[in-house]
Amino acid sequence: MESAAPILHLSLPVRDLAEAKTFYADTLGCEIGRERDGWFDAWFHGMQLTLHLRPAQVLPVDPANVRHFGVTLDADALASLFARLESRPVHWLKRPTTDDAGTNRSQTKAMIADPSGNAIELKTYADPHAAFAD
Repeated sequence: MESAAPILHLSLPVRDLAEAKTFYADTLGCEIGRERDGWFDAWFHGMQLTLHLRPAQVLPVDPANVRHFGVTLDADALASLFARLESRPVHWLKRPTTDDAGTNRSQTKAMIADPSGNAIELKTYADPHAAFAD
């Protein structure tokens, strides 16, 4: 029997489910999956993201905090996502920048926060394999 490809899963606290659902569906373009009292699933670029109503666990937004999750997209998909985000009310923690431009280590990235302050990094690499090279 052939096994299915693994699916990454992450659960995060949010302060308001309706606000979170609007952000993940309308702002980021995620497909919404299962919904139950107190939580829902969003399909975030191949990852099952479960958002739980846990306002007491929501941390204040802190751009210096290293805790985040994200996705690496191809350059066209990232440009399209950035254009989508520019047309919506988004809390930018770090606006798009490019490091090491013109090299195979070139990386364009940005960081946003969802309405509950969960930090999300969005990026692309000129050569994804270079990201893991010394």
